Formats: sequence, structure tokens, C-alpha cells
Amino acid sequence: MEDLAYGTRNKRGDWKPNGKIQFAPVLDWPFRPLRFIKWLVSADGFFLPWNATFALIAFLMWCFLTPAVESTQHFSIGWIVYLFIRNALIVLAFYGAWHIRLYTQKSQGNAFKYDAKWPPKDNSAFLFHDQTVDNLIWTFASAVPIWTMFEALMLWAYSNGYTRYVSWSEHPIYCTLLIMATPFWADFHFYLIHRMIHWRPLYRDVHSVHHNNVNPGPFSGLAMHPVEHLLYFSSALIYLVVPSNGLHFTTQLLLKALGPAQTHSGFDKLVVGRDRTIDTHGYAHYLHHKYFECNYADALIPLDKWFGTFHDGTPEKQLAMEARLTARAAKWNRTTQGRNGSAPSLGGRPTATGLPLLPFGDDDGVD
Repeated sequence: MEDLAYGTRNKRGDWKPNGKIQFAPVLDWPFRPLRFIKWLVSADGFFLPWNATFALIAFLMWCFLTPAVESTQHFSIGWIVYLFIRNALIVLAFYGAWHIRLYTQKSQGNAFKYDAKWPPKDNSAFLFHDQTVDNLIWTFASAVPIWTMFEALMLWAYSNGYTRYVSWSEHPIYCTLLIMATPFWADFHFYLIHRMIHWRPLYRDVHSVHHNNVNPGPFSGLAMHPVEHLLYFSSALIYLVVPSNGLHFTTQLLLKALGPAQTHSGFDKLVVGRDRTIDTHGYAHYLHHKYFECNYADALIPLDKWFGTFHDGTPEKQLAMEARLTARAAKWNRTTQGRNGSAPSLGGRPTATGLPLLPFGDDDGVD
């Protein structure tokens, strides 16, 4: 399939889609019901293909691959190790499928690939100088254990009546709406913790591990510092206070665990036939990895628009971001000069636009 029918490629070979990133039509005003319904039920909308896939996997996990309630009333090494092995195998299969297809077999070459380069194998920013090896280590040594820890905690609380249980059979509409709300809560929670870890000290010591992946691949999605994993998977704790069923926190954790594969795949579309593609919806987050200072959420809720950090991929938004960063850099310089008596060099890393970013992330405590 010819990707230039859907986007453009620059002199370096980097590809970008035509058009611009748009938010989901959930909070449009005036509300447009036909557009909303189309988004819900279309082949590339809210349910299909990704949220339906995650919901199905979570359902199978909860019904067939989760220990019985009676066995999780007390913490035991046996059932916790079982959860870890199960989760590790799910991550290996899901992320591995993305990686093998796109990066090992290179089944569609560079078609729809944002960055023309492939993950580096000789870069000192990564463990063992290899991006994929680095990503695998962070994923299986930190992400999977911490996901398992939160799941074990929630199962223990669920089994002992510490969660506010709601029966699916008695309250099917409420439980269904709560499942549908899972991606929205995940997006909102992600924005909150994401802005927090872009605060300079946390960025330097924690979030920079993830941002080493300027040109991400599937396994980059969970390549995070353990502190970031603790914050990231903590979205499941809401079900300690929100009336819910065990399937709800299972779905929330699974969405957090598997969702990053598509948004970090590095490709805009998967080619699945001669004239058929599936959108990854990864461009907004790719721009965050490229520029660091925009698109902290995933465009389901217009949080970035409300807080002035949205980049829709157009030249106009690029200029707006550059102006925002220039103003912030000038303010940081003035503040630092006032504290130290002299104006230091920014010392920030250069962006693809040539503008310096503030060291170690977005928020510097003076904004």
C-alpha cells in the first residue's frame, strides 16, 4: 500500500499523516449525536478495534485465568506468582506480535513509519546500548511485577469485601457504562501523573527513562522507571471507592498494560491487506516523544487543549508550541538570573525545531 496517499515524507524519510489530530467527539458543543454514534460504532471508532480487543482479553482473563475468590483472601506466593507468569506471557505475546511484525519481519517496511530510522543498537542512553534490550528489561523487570502487585492488591481487597461490590447481573446498565468509562478514566489519570513526572526533578530521575525512546517501538510503551510504573498502574485504585465488579479493575489494569503497544508502535497504520489498514492512533503520543512538551494525554478528553499543550500536527500548532517554549525559557532565564545574579546557559537538549527545551522536562517550578 502506498503510504504517500495518506501523508507526506520529508527529506529524512520521516512520514507524517495528512490532516490533523482531532479529539473524540464526546464533549463537542453543540453536541452532534450522529457524529458521536458514528465514532462509537464505526470500524475505527471507540469500540473497534482496540477497546473491544482489550475488553475481550480482560473478560477472558477474569473468567478463566484469574484465581478463585476464595484463594485470594490471603496473600500467598503461589497465586501471586501465577498472576506474574500469566501477565508476563500476555505481555510477551501481545507486544511480541507488534514487534515481530513491524521490527523483526519488517512486513510493511517503512510504510506509515513516523521516524525513518530503526531503534538503535549502539546508544549509551540505553541499557546494554540497545533500545529493544533496554525496553525488554524495564518491561519484564518492572512493569509486569508492578502490574501484578496492583492486581494482587485489588484481588485481595475484592475477596475480603474492601471494595464496593456491584453485581453485574443486578446492575447491568451501570456496570456496562462503567466499563465504557474505563478508557476515559485511564486518559484523565494518565494526564495527571504525566504532567507531574514532567516536573524537573521527577523528569530527571524517573521519566527520562521512558523519554530516552525518542523513536519508540512497541516495547518502549512500558519501558519506564519503577516509580513511574507505580504511578501509572495506580489508576486501578479508584475501584476501592467506586462501586464496581472485579472485571472493572481487571480491564483498567489490562488497558494500562497493553494499550501502550499501539501508541508506541512507531507506525500510524498497520497494513492488513492490499487495500486495508488499521489506525494505531499513535501520532499524538509520537509527537510527545518527539517534542516532549505537548500531548500529555491521548486525545480522548481534550485536556491538552484546555491546558494549552495540544499539538495537532499542523504547522500552526508547531509555531504555537515554539512560542510557548521560547516564553517559558525566557521566564526560566529571568528567574534563574534573579536567584544567582547572572544568566546561565539554558543547558537544555535541542528539539527537532532547534529551540532549546528546559532541562529535565516541562514544569520547572516557576511557571
